[in-house]
Amino acid sequence: MTIKVGDRIPDATLMQLTDKGPAPLKTSEYFAGRKVVVFALPGAFTPTCSNQHLPGFIQNAETFKAKGVDEIACLSVNDAFVMGAWGKAQGAGGKVTMLGDGNGDFTKALGLGFDGSGFGMGMRSQRYSMLVEDGVVKSLNMEPAGGKAEVSGAENMLKQL
Repeated sequence: MTIKVGDRIPDATLMQLTDKGPAPLKTSEYFAGRKVVVFALPGAFTPTCSNQHLPGFIQNAETFKAKGVDEIACLSVNDAFVMGAWGKAQGAGGKVTMLGDGNGDFTKALGLGFDGSGFGMGMRSQRYSMLVEDGVVKSLNMEPAGGKAEVSGAENMLKQL
């Protein structure tokens, strides 16, 4: 079942690379009492993700904060090391929090995964963005076509705030 507007974010553990290594991050704690923009994508270092999706959120980080967003999080079914390296390569530090859902547990619980085995990628996340306030989904933007980051992109999310 796919998550929808009005639903509470499921409990799961994501991973974030810190100076001390990968650290678990419980979704129930992460989203509690905060306004968070989350965007997810099929994979770190992939063309659309690197050239369109992540850069838009990095470039607009200050505008999101000015509109009351506490944090912007980028999520992918990759491990914390890959997400950390990709964030560093893209200049995401201090602007976008890079979160790994290495086993895809959170993505599966949201009902937003897809089978990328035909491309040698295994289970991945669909491309989407959502606004989460105090653990509740306030908006959800699913990208209808592969290879694009328009509906789920930063500019569309900014219009919703």
